[in-house]
Amino acid sequence: MQKFSFEYAVEKIVQDDARYAAGGYNFLREALDFTISALGATRQHAKTKGHVDGGQLLDGFRRLALERFGPMAVTVLNEWGINCTADVGEMVFNLIDAEVFGKTDSDTREDFAGVYDFHEAFDQPFLPRQQTRGSSQ
Repeated sequence: MQKFSFEYAVEKIVQDDARYAAGGYNFLREALDFTISALGATRQHAKTKGHVDGGQLLDGFRRLALERFGPMAVTVLNEWGINCTADVGEMVFNLIDAEVFGKTDSDTREDFAGVYDFHEAFDQPFLPRQQTRGSSQ
């Protein structure tokens, strides 16, 4: 079986499934690299040969989006067609189907469904903190 470049695979995916923009797939790939790097720094990741589960990937995706895009994260992600965690899962499985990403037998689309609310995850960190009654400013 012939392996294609990531860019070529994304081009083909976007032709077949226009829900998500190529920029979103490129960011997802960066988020995967970011997540693997972060996990490698915190635990012995060699046991799983660099594999991350849906929750781990979504956490890294969120952290990288906040770091990269700040309060504009939801706007940027929505522009790419990514509106919820299930969309990230759909993109992951599009890349799996294109044989760009790998998976284990236990990986499912459901691993990505409803993990967090986008507006809460990406907007909340930038909202002013409410003063509690009796606290000083």
